[in-house]
Amino acid sequence: MSTPDTGGYGAQGPYQTDPNQPSAETTAYPTTTATLPPQGPPVKKAAGLAIAALVVGIGAFLFGLVPVFGALVGIAAVVLGVLAVRKQQSKGMAVTGIVLGAIAVVSSLAMAFGLGAIMSGASDDAPVAAAVETSAPVEEVASPAASETSEPAQEAQAPEPVAPAVPVEYASALIQAESYSSMLNMSKAGIYDQLVSEYGGQFTPEAAQYAIDTIQADWNANALAKAKSYQETMAMSPEAIRDQLTSEYGEKFTPEEADYAVQNLGS
Repeated sequence: MSTPDTGGYGAQGPYQTDPNQPSAETTAYPTTTATLPPQGPPVKKAAGLAIAALVVGIGAFLFGLVPVFGALVGIAAVVLGVLAVRKQQSKGMAVTGIVLGAIAVVSSLAMAFGLGAIMSGASDDAPVAAAVETSAPVEEVASPAASETSEPAQEAQAPEPVAPAVPVEYASALIQAESYSSMLNMSKAGIYDQLVSEYGGQFTPEAAQYAIDTIQADWNANALAKAKSYQETMAMSPEAIRDQLTSEYGEKFTPEEADYAVQNLGS
């Protein structure tokens, strides 16, 4: 007996597989499911500066009519609002605080300037009113007896003599004479010659004489100072010093002044 032809595939046929073996589809591509961690609620941005700007702005708006204080509160509200905007906080509250603060600053400064103008106007008007009151003439009723007795008294009073004014040239000559006496220890005649000299003061003889007559100088002391200078700087003898002090071409002191100087050289 012959067996049936299976076409080279065995008894099970060409497409029959073992049911106990896994299929190629399930073994080649295994599948997995990823699980994401749970996400929390969205984080809210802080709005502390914006709230503070709004609150301070409302307070500044309420105190806006108070001079200076309202301006300070308004400036604080503006600063807080600007900081809140920079930190990207609630823009609505920050802008509201800035606007209210600016309004408070303007109104407070306007009130301060208004009060200052009122006070200055009042202070300017007060002296004028006082001057008007004090300038009002006071009428005095003089009795006939008093008027009769005052007229002879006024006639009896003699006018005081007015001292003549010193000419400018005279006063200048006196000042120059005092400087010659105190700084150079010159004699009276020497100062006069220096005042009228064309190489010196070039004053008139009258002005020079006024200066000599008016000056307050110790001529003996001047002669002694000159004598000591000759003795210390030139080592001159007492007789030579006397001749130099009285010489017409020297110091032109009087003989008495020269004697005083020589007698007191050692003092």
